[in-house]
Amino acid sequence: MNKLNTKIPTCGYNQKKWKGRYTILLLLWSGWLLSFLDRMVMNVSLPFIGHDLGIDKTVQGSIISAFFIGYALFQIPGGYLSDKFGPRKVMAFAIIWWSMFTLFTGLIYVLPLMLLTRFMFGAGEGCFPASSWKTISTYFPAKERGRATAIQSSVNTLGPAISVIVAVAIIEWLGWRDVFIILSIPGFILGFFIYKFIHNNPSENSLIGADELQELEIINDNVSVEESSSSLIDVLKMPILWKLSLIWFLFDITFWGFTTWLPSYLLEARGLSLSKTGILAAIPFLFGALGTLVGGYFADKFEQKLKYVYGLTAFISGIFLFLMFQVDNLEAAIVFQCVSALFMFIAFAIFWGMLMHMIPPVIMGKASSIVNFGGQVAGVLSPFIIGFLIDNANGGYNHAFLFMVIALISSAVLTFFIKKMNI
Repeated sequence: MNKLNTKIPTCGYNQKKWKGRYTILLLLWSGWLLSFLDRMVMNVSLPFIGHDLGIDKTVQGSIISAFFIGYALFQIPGGYLSDKFGPRKVMAFAIIWWSMFTLFTGLIYVLPLMLLTRFMFGAGEGCFPASSWKTISTYFPAKERGRATAIQSSVNTLGPAISVIVAVAIIEWLGWRDVFIILSIPGFILGFFIYKFIHNNPSENSLIGADELQELEIINDNVSVEESSSSLIDVLKMPILWKLSLIWFLFDITFWGFTTWLPSYLLEARGLSLSKTGILAAIPFLFGALGTLVGGYFADKFEQKLKYVYGLTAFISGIFLFLMFQVDNLEAAIVFQCVSALFMFIAFAIFWGMLMHMIPPVIMGKASSIVNFGGQVAGVLSPFIIGFLIDNANGGYNHAFLFMVIALISSAVLTFFIKKMNI
């Protein structure tokens, strides 16, 4: 009798309330949270790094862009490796790799080495996303994938919020370099736990009970992790994935612009103190955390109408982002920031929930990495372009935020041109 059959429940089997896949999701969530903490503390540290290295806003933007070049270039290789060999080793190695270069960031004193270090940091983080989505599609039944992805994606809001608070506290206490040195430590520990507790095949994982295997409908002749119905070339030829990549590219122009430059905007354009910036820059992302969970619920409930919900919520977010930089009153600006973040992250969760329903698990690594590649190209371009727009406006932020608004609304409009809701 094989391992799978030994897990089949007998009559009267009591299902556990806490399922093994929730532990898997907690580990994935922790990995994403750490990845966002490690990259987002740079946004708060950037003005201090600029002062220490003697560089202007455009060059500061290039430090962010260096990360995204590495992050973008390793999206598809990470997805390919997770489909071919399974996500376990890819995720564990990626976390340990980027933690090492987080540590190095705090030890750099010259710009060329800073750019190289952030590129190598981005390369490590770039291998993680597709592997985590692959894990969700493998461990979660279809009816729960939207919510599971949304819970995992909640770190896209909590990460920026927590990183601002953590970075401000450590910078005021020890200086910007110690932020990166301290945050490198948890990654080495988490990489070990990922490798120990996440297996490529749920039937080989002692955390997963027989009831969960039945939910996943795993059978004895289940396709192995090394097998795939489509090669990377076949997946690259799917037009729908490149349409989704363009939509995600436009969305991420705004997302990365918003998360990268919001602390600097509050410090410089609104004239806030560092401590007040830490608090007010975090508040919109707490609203975003709520939006992510709402979007995940919508993603599972309105599967066939998600493109319309995404388009509407992205459009509303763009309108409130426009209102944010138009008002002189600080309190009104913060309110508009919060509303914009709420709808932005509803759209965020809906988009990835839509992908979870469209893409079969066997090609999830490759397909999701192609789509996410588009977003990371935006990450390369957005900080540099926005930094240039700020410098060109003599430190003004209006042109930069208008650029973000146009990109977000364009993303909303393009969604309506998706005809097929499955691959």
